[in-house]
Amino acid sequence: MRTVGVEEELLLVERGTGQAMAVAEAALAQARAWGTATLPGGGPGGVLTHEMAEQQLETNTRPHTSMLELEEELRDWRLRAARAAASVGAEVAALGTYPAEVEPQVVGSPRYEEMVRRYGLTGRQHLTCGLHVHVRIDSHEEAVAVLDRIRVWLPVVQALTVNSPFWQGLSTGYASFRSQLMLRWPSAGPTEVFGSAAAYDDLVAQMIASGVLLDRGMLYFDARASEHFPTVEIRSADVCLHAEDAVLVAALCRALVETAASSWAGGAPPPPVPATTLRLAMWQAAREGLDGVLVDPVTVRPRPAAEVVRALLAHVRPALRAAGDAALVEERLDVLLRRGTGARRQREVYARGAGLAAVVSDAARLTAGADAAAWPAEA
Repeated sequence: MRTVGVEEELLLVERGTGQAMAVAEAALAQARAWGTATLPGGGPGGVLTHEMAEQQLETNTRPHTSMLELEEELRDWRLRAARAAASVGAEVAALGTYPAEVEPQVVGSPRYEEMVRRYGLTGRQHLTCGLHVHVRIDSHEEAVAVLDRIRVWLPVVQALTVNSPFWQGLSTGYASFRSQLMLRWPSAGPTEVFGSAAAYDDLVAQMIASGVLLDRGMLYFDARASEHFPTVEIRSADVCLHAEDAVLVAALCRALVETAASSWAGGAPPPPVPATTLRLAMWQAAREGLDGVLVDPVTVRPRPAAEVVRALLAHVRPALRAAGDAALVEERLDVLLRRGTGARRQREVYARGAGLAAVVSDAARLTAGADAAAWPAEA
């Protein structure tokens, strides 16, 4: 069975006020001193680290075959991150963007500093939090074949995870404004059908040779072949407010990869949908989330979001059953469709009149639990 690992980017905010706090290095230093920044035994994943801005942390799980074990570790990393944050007076919040006004402070590394210098406002304003799902593949050729076949479903993955309706103190009109900010980077967004691993590698080499990108780490495709692990990395999702939603997405991503790999092995061609059309579908998913219509990946026509989600479920159901994930996914999809996304939750909290600080505080409470928010230091 294919393994799955998850990366989550989390905001660091001041306890009580919800103000963004540039304390990543201090929080990480404390976690390392406690021995809670890594899991023992080595191997991929199992680490708490920084991201581009000092106002965020990133958690990385180990690869798992069991979704319940993945969820247990993911929740543990949220708690570890919350505890490290609490040691410097902060909390962690699983929000795709920081809702209020903020000036991101770049982590002091030559690469990040060069990104800010080279990409100007795009680099200076970059403070977004995504959910990245790594699914194991058997070969580079299989990875590219999978990318060619899952691409039409990635807008639905985005719609399930929208969690960034506010940015710089403004209601953006989008359920996922994080996705719009990501598109400012020169390599972000949907890709065309590659057709082969050689074609994928040739395109990547051309992109690097252009001098526009600093390195291969800046391939911000909605999904890509990982440079460091034998995985496909699906990157179209906002970080999820609820941990159980992140596990739901991880299970769906594994099923998408398995379905695509089986289709390729059986000789079926990938759907011939142009990247331009996928960009429209991604925009619609970012705008509406689950609270409107999406672009159907088969007909490329508007369709109620719940119906498109059910179409995704039907598409991957054999793979879900084979992995033993069907009941978990169906139950959690029902909950998500009733309860709504993180974007809906943020808007509902804001509508109560307590302002964006209440939105941030609510998110911090849900991210790791009320007990974690109260931890002052290592016991």
